[in-house]
Amino acid sequence: MRIGIVSDTHMFGRAKQLPQALIAGLQGVDQILHAGDWVDTEVVGLFERIAPIDGIAGNNDGTDIIERFGRCKVLQMGNYRIGMVHGDGGRKSTLEQALDVFNGMSVDVIIFGHSHTPYQDMHNGILLFNPGSPTDKRRQSQYSYGIIHLGKTIEAEIFYYNDKS
Repeated sequence: MRIGIVSDTHMFGRAKQLPQALIAGLQGVDQILHAGDWVDTEVVGLFERIAPIDGIAGNNDGTDIIERFGRCKVLQMGNYRIGMVHGDGGRKSTLEQALDVFNGMSVDVIIFGHSHTPYQDMHNGILLFNPGSPTDKRRQSQYSYGIIHLGKTIEAEIFYYNDKS
């Protein structure tokens, strides 16, 4: 199973459309997971044109997105359990916030966003994955998104590009 991972699209304030590099990179995925800060429900439809979408709401999302997706969840995908949370709130780092939410839970992957900073590392056997942002790179040199392959093992990669048009 090939899953596209995005977060922090902040549409339509930071971008008026999905970047062509993102659309091309997500072609052929079985599912897209969004780690929050969609900002506008119309973004859901843009991703649905590419593949089925699920996700969670972030701190910049309204009630409609929160009610549709919730603020955190655990998805069973194949043989793997994937935890999703935006990672905002509190005085801890985004990474620490994400770890705290799933502390004591059995998950194989934690997908989070909020910082707009791509991150990929293992922690106690759990893949921690932040795809960065495809439309609002902030202090990063490039825009980014991720792909996770779920097979006999979990393989993940972050993809970068320069032009968000």
